[in-house]
Amino acid sequence: MILNTQTLQEQFNSFYQEQKPKNFEDALEKFAVFGGVEWAPMDTAKPTIELIEKFVFPDYTYIRNDVSELTTGMPMYHTVLTGIAMGDGRTQSAFKRAGVSAEVGRNAIEELCGSGIIRLAPSRKVFTNWENHSCVADKLYFTSPFLRFWFAFISPLFKGIRDGEYKEVRERFANRESEFLQLPFVQLCQELLKIEFVEDLLVECDSYWDEELEIDIYAKTTSGKVIAGSCKYTNSKIKKSELIKLQEKCAKANITVDIFVLFSKEGYSSELKALKGEDLKLFTLKNFKKLLA
Repeated sequence: MILNTQTLQEQFNSFYQEQKPKNFEDALEKFAVFGGVEWAPMDTAKPTIELIEKFVFPDYTYIRNDVSELTTGMPMYHTVLTGIAMGDGRTQSAFKRAGVSAEVGRNAIEELCGSGIIRLAPSRKVFTNWENHSCVADKLYFTSPFLRFWFAFISPLFKGIRDGEYKEVRERFANRESEFLQLPFVQLCQELLKIEFVEDLLVECDSYWDEELEIDIYAKTTSGKVIAGSCKYTNSKIKKSELIKLQEKCAKANITVDIFVLFSKEGYSSELKALKGEDLKLFTLKNFKKLLA
C-alpha cells in the first residue's frame, strides 16, 4: 500500500520493527525515504542510494501505477506535489515552483488533501487583522515519507528512470540528501516531544512560521506553558549560539517561551550542556528509542 493512514510515530515504529536498523541514524535516514510503505528486508547500513537502486528503480512502473491511482495521474497534480516536496512546504512557494496560479493550486490542494496524500497546516502566528493573515501561507505536508521522496526525486525525473537512465536521480539525491533529511527529523522530534511531556501533556505541537522566520518546534502544554525548539541534523555538536539564535527568533515573533528544547544528531558543546535545566531540555538520537513504545 502506497497510502498510509498511520501517524508518523506509528510509521516510524513499523519501519523500525520491520527493518531492524542497527542505530537510529540509519533508521532515520532510511525512514526519510522508505517510510510509510512495506518493503522486503533491507540492509539499512548500506548507503541510501544503493537501496533506492535496489528497491525503487526495478519496481518503478508498479509504484508509479499505484501513485497514479491516488493522484488520478493528472500531470498538474504531480507538478504541484513536486513543488511541495522540493520546497519549504508553503502553499505559495509550491505553486510558484509548479508554475500554477494560486486558484489552480488551491483547487489541486483541495483534491490532493481529500485523497490523503498531503495534509494542510495553518501558521501558528497570532494575527491582529485579516490582511496580515493573508500574507502568511499555510504549509503542506506529505502523509508518508516515501510519497515525499517520490515526488522530490522520482516523479520529476520519470523519463530517464523509465528509460533506465538513473544518473540524474543519483546526482540530485547526492546534492540534496542532507537538506531532505531535515524535515522528517523535525517531525520525529515533534513526535518525541509529545511523549516526553507526560505530566503536562501537549495540547498542540507543530512548527511556527510567519512571513519572516521559522521555528522548528512550537508547542503548548495543558497548563499553558509555551515550548520552542530547534532541531539540527548535522555532523557537528550544537553550541550555545544555536540557543541564542532560537531565543532571538522567539523574541522577534513576540513569543514568550517557558521551555526551550534542542534536538541534535551529534550532541552538544560542554557550555550548552551546562545550561540544561527545567527551562532548557536537550535531546539526541538516543532519545528516539521512546518512539518505539
